[in-house]
Amino acid sequence: MRFINEAQWQQDIAALKTATQPSTKEALRETILTVIKKNMPQEPFGVFLSGGVDSSFLAMICKHFGGTFTCYSVGLQGAPDLAASKKVAHTFGLKHSIKEYTLEEAHELFKKTVTLLNTTDVVTIGVAAVVHAAVELAHNDGVKKIFSGLGSEEIFAGYDRHLKATDKHAECWRGLAAMWQRDLVRDLTLMKKLHFEAIAPFLDNDVITTAMGIDISRKINEEQKKIILREIAEECGLPHDIAWRDKKAAQYGSWFDKAMEKLAKKNKFATKGEYLKSLLK
Repeated sequence: MRFINEAQWQQDIAALKTATQPSTKEALRETILTVIKKNMPQEPFGVFLSGGVDSSFLAMICKHFGGTFTCYSVGLQGAPDLAASKKVAHTFGLKHSIKEYTLEEAHELFKKTVTLLNTTDVVTIGVAAVVHAAVELAHNDGVKKIFSGLGSEEIFAGYDRHLKATDKHAECWRGLAAMWQRDLVRDLTLMKKLHFEAIAPFLDNDVITTAMGIDISRKINEEQKKIILREIAEECGLPHDIAWRDKKAAQYGSWFDKAMEKLAKKNKFATKGEYLKSLLK
């Protein structure tokens, strides 16, 4: 994932929108596989593994192409994403590094993440803490390049706001344009300060244009989101229950948001935001 300013990001998304043409599932599958293979480092690398379709698919394909990598998973003890990631790693025989956090360890992680990003926004810290924790695991192995599923939710209509939108396809483009403020500032700052490189195949230009050329009805309906990606993943060998797992956002699946809430109550703060503000002092 390259460093880019907001103006350039908006310009790039506008250009990709203009260049997008109708595409097929077959073209999308081949494009995604080509981009993953092209971006696999020669040296040992990592995969952020949460047990959702995005990261599980990435790990499976990296294994298929013979990559030398370790999957990294983090969360509070008992978190659903930890259980799901263990299942994926076992299914494909993946090298897997896990960190199960206690509440006290989560407190120290939040403190470091708040200081690193200089923000107390609850959602930002919840997501960033997951990345921060996984990168610390990777650094223990000397790994500095890590695959991320960032961008999948936007190009495959994976959010509730896509379901609620009148024009769901337009909402995907709007969300892509908004990613710089919502996601890229956070992750690019983490990359710079934690000295790692996030490899994000779903934000590759070819993947974006091919995915956005798929009719929106192939991506989302009243029952399911990210339909075409799940179909492709299953066709490539991902077990049905993993491909169609209903996964929550990183801060919820890791239970880091729950840890934040417990720590706020334990320290007698009315809100998670107030708790985080106390860590910045």
